[in-house]
Amino acid sequence: QVQFVESGGGSVQPGGSLRLSCVVSGIIFRVYELGWHRQAPGKQRELVARISHRGRPDYADSVKGRFFISRDDAKNTVSLQMNSLKPEDTAVYYCNQSPPTNYWGQGTQVTVSS
Repeated sequence: QVQFVESGGGSVQPGGSLRLSCVVSGIIFRVYELGWHRQAPGKQRELVARISHRGRPDYADSVKGRFFISRDDAKNTVSLQMNSLKPEDTAVYYCNQSPPTNYWGQGTQVTVSS
């Protein structure tokens, strides 16, 4: 069974940066497209970034130019570098395959507030 363990969240002021990491187990990591999703209070979960098995990234318009996704197939890890954070980026962030499976990790909370 696939498992996702996210880390790296925290509280930052607007304009700050955070780097999220996710360790994936239970799959042949290198063959899958992976994504970072987020869910803000009262809103549906949304995909913010994904990366193909060949390393090609794709981003939601709301984060383009600020967020950068990467993967390390040797460590079964997918990361999300988040820069120029805005209050509207506040959410719980999850990693998963893309498209996502029914298995979700605990997520990591990101709070952007002054």
